[in-house]
Amino acid sequence: MSDTNIYDLLNERGYVAQATDEEAIRRELGKRPMSFYIGFDATADSLTAGHFLTIMAMMHMQRAGHKPVALIGGGTTMIGDPSGKSDMRSMMTRETIDHNAECFKKQLSRFINFDNDNAIMVNNADWLLDMNYVEFLREVGVHFSVNKMLAAECYKNRMEKGLTFFEFNYMLMQSYDFYKLNKDYNVELELGGDDQWSNIIGGVNLVRRKENKDVYGFTFKLLTTSDGIKMGKTMKGALWLDPDKTSPYEFFQYWRNIEDVKTEECLALLTFLPMEEVRELGALKDAEINKAKEILAYEITKIVHGQDEAEKARKAAKEVFLGGGKSEDMPTTSIPKAELEEGRDLISILVDCKLAKNRSEGRRLIEQGGVSVNDQKVTDVKAAYTTSDLDADGNLIIQKGKKVFHRVIVE
Repeated sequence: MSDTNIYDLLNERGYVAQATDEEAIRRELGKRPMSFYIGFDATADSLTAGHFLTIMAMMHMQRAGHKPVALIGGGTTMIGDPSGKSDMRSMMTRETIDHNAECFKKQLSRFINFDNDNAIMVNNADWLLDMNYVEFLREVGVHFSVNKMLAAECYKNRMEKGLTFFEFNYMLMQSYDFYKLNKDYNVELELGGDDQWSNIIGGVNLVRRKENKDVYGFTFKLLTTSDGIKMGKTMKGALWLDPDKTSPYEFFQYWRNIEDVKTEECLALLTFLPMEEVRELGALKDAEINKAKEILAYEITKIVHGQDEAEKARKAAKEVFLGGGKSEDMPTTSIPKAELEEGRDLISILVDCKLAKNRSEGRRLIEQGGVSVNDQKVTDVKAAYTTSDLDADGNLIIQKGKKVFHRVIVE
């Protein structure tokens, strides 16, 4: 056990949003090792930057001597959590969910030490998918007030557009997870993002009613931009932890280019740097804050992708900045040689490289003077390129705005 109470450490670093019983949680975490769990619904084949904050919290907890239980939501993903969603999630097949769950297991193993029972990973498909529905209602449903459920944030936000009975079951299922994990693995604490608050309270109350035991829960703040939008969204969609979906260079660049006002918060939440250093870096102003953002990007990339990839990403970022947008490690898109020989319009190239979501956005970027090719600004929306336009190294270097560079090569 660490000398510093882990609850105080997480609080100081800015993780804690809400707690069911702050005084009791702090007391119990300081007294003995506790088993805690965080759930991950397998909605994709990779974890995202949004998951990374909760993974960092798991790592802090494990370092302090507490035991993580990583719950893969093979069962709950069959329903889909309505929390924070304006529409019902599309239903996924069992095969897709099982595949995603396996991908999550591999990724989590990079961050959490599962050796010698230091942590365990379980899948709620093991107990949810074969349950008898009438038995579930008798065992679990009887403990939930519909009035209280409808008042919960996760459901209240959906009432205008319509909440299906299908999704209404989700809170009961997640609450049952806590009950099951407490019974089978002595899990006494559930952690999650602040959008999980209602579900966590449901689990805490279910365990107390059925087992007459005190269990606890607390939530983490959600990482958002200053406009309140969840961080980790890029032109290509989510910021993935899988290097095949988001390259280490792109991952590095995302954090290198965050808002100045978010730098100190991200350093505290997403790195292991001492808080004294975090505050010093966060206090830097104007151009100096770029130094702090480079350290932030390097530290996060090092945790997620390893030191070698972090070094390569930092080197590539400097080469791109100093060398007119060229680096071997920069994001690259291949276009078939025959296609480029015939000529490819710039708008199509921007869409191919995912520098624009669609043709109308690509056209707007060019019209507004936001695109350069091989260091030449392009304002003609009909501009097209052939193999004769490649530079001496066989590249087209596309620049969007001041900071985004992309290399096009022929295959």
